[in-house]
Amino acid sequence: MPQIPQTLHELSVGQLSARSGAAVSALHFYESKGLISSRRTSGNQRRYSRDALRRVAFVRAAQRVGIPLATIRDALAALPEERTPNREDWARLSEAWSRELDERIRQLHRLRDHLTDCIGCGCLSLETCVLSNPDDISGDRITGSRLMPERRQQPAEEREHG
Repeated sequence: MPQIPQTLHELSVGQLSARSGAAVSALHFYESKGLISSRRTSGNQRRYSRDALRRVAFVRAAQRVGIPLATIRDALAALPEERTPNREDWARLSEAWSRELDERIRQLHRLRDHLTDCIGCGCLSLETCVLSNPDDISGDRITGSRLMPERRQQPAEEREHG
């Protein structure tokens, strides 16, 4: 891993990429989504402050555990003066995200358990299948699919004289 001299306060996109392990295209994408920021030189080259390394690490760690980028962006934007997240920030955010991940894990376990049932029967019935029709609230009242009645368009003459 290339070392960045301590005296260097800004990084080029290539240096940030080499140091963070994120592809240049990923860094550009993160910037377009408001996760990191850069300034432009007179030659229109991007320059990132050194704290972009920690922000990229934060984003990548959160992504690895399945946190959506929009949620990560909101968390970063909520930090005072959009500062770089520290250990306490990660602890607070990861606690909240942990509950969200637990719910996703519960849903995935349910999906896995019912997937075996569907492979066995192969029906994918809209009436009873928990994969095609999860949390069905109408299935107790009606069965099968229903089409909504179409509104018949009146011809222009009928609308004028109607």
